[in-house]
Amino acid sequence: MTFFDRFIAGEKEQIDHALRATMPERFIHLNSGDTFVEQSGPQNGETVVLLHGFSVPLFIWDATVEDLTNQGFRVVRYDLFGRGYSDRPVAKYSTSLFVNQLEQLVEALNIQGKINLISLSMGGVIAAAFAAKFPDRIKHLAFIDPAGFQLNLPRETELLRWPIIGEILLGLFDRFGSSNIVDGMLADFYEPTQEAVDYFVPRYKEQMRYQGFKRALLSTLRQGVLDENLIIFQALSSAKYPVQLIWGEDDQTVPFKHSNTFLELIPSTVFHPIPRAGHIPHFERPDFVNPLLIEFLKGSTI
Repeated sequence: MTFFDRFIAGEKEQIDHALRATMPERFIHLNSGDTFVEQSGPQNGETVVLLHGFSVPLFIWDATVEDLTNQGFRVVRYDLFGRGYSDRPVAKYSTSLFVNQLEQLVEALNIQGKINLISLSMGGVIAAAFAAKFPDRIKHLAFIDPAGFQLNLPRETELLRWPIIGEILLGLFDRFGSSNIVDGMLADFYEPTQEAVDYFVPRYKEQMRYQGFKRALLSTLRQGVLDENLIIFQALSSAKYPVQLIWGEDDQTVPFKHSNTFLELIPSTVFHPIPRAGHIPHFERPDFVNPLLIEFLKGSTI
C-alpha cells in the first residue's frame, strides 16, 4: 500500500489474508503477489486460458466459460494484477509484469503441453508478448478487439499520464475517479440493455473497494501497455499455430479499422467481424461469438 492508496476516494478495504481465507482455493501465490484464479470444466480437458482487458476483471468471460466448459474444455481465467481480487503490488504495471504473471501462473497450475489463449483488448498485448516469448507453448491464439493499436480515448485520459495530475484526477475526486471510470466501461457496449448494465456495473464496482486499483490503472497507462505497438503483433507473422481475430464493427475504443492492419501483420489470421457489437462482442453477443471460438479451438493446428 502506498501513501496515495490511503487517500483514494472509495478504496476503503484491502485484499488481505482475511479476504483470501474466504476463498483459499482460488488464490495462487506468485512472485509479485497472489493471483485470483477460477478453473472450470473437466480436469482432463484441453486447456484454454482467458485474458481480460485493461480494467474489467474475470467476470467479463462469464458467458464464454459456460459454453467452453460445456464443450469439454478446461478453462482457466484470472484477474490481472491490480484488478479484481488479485494483489495490487507496488510495481510498474508493464507488459513484462503481466507476461510474468501468466508465465508463473501456468507453471504454478502445472499446465502441461500447449495451451489455447483467448484474449480481450489489453489482454491481446499480453497474449501476443507471451506467444512471442513461448511460441512452443501455444496451440491456438485468439484475439478479441485487441489493444496495441491507436485507441480512441477521451482527451482527459492523456492528463492521467502526468504525475500528480493523474493522481488528483483519478484518485481524490470520487465523482471523476469512480463515475467516469464506470461510464467509460459502459461505452464499450454497442447498445447496453438494462439487464446487461445491472449485471456489469455491480461486478465492476466490487474491485473498486480495494486499495491499489486506481494506482494500478495509472501505472498501466504510464507504462504504455495500451499504446500502439505493432511490433508485438508483427512478431507473430510466422506463427506455427492458428490465429483468430474477432472484432466488433462498432468498437469505439479500439476502432474496427485497425483490423485491416492486424491482417496485414498476420496474413494467416482467421477473421470474424461482428456486426452490432462494440468493444466487448463476446459479452454482448455470446450466441454469435462463442460458436466461432469453439469452432476455432476444435480446428486443426497448422
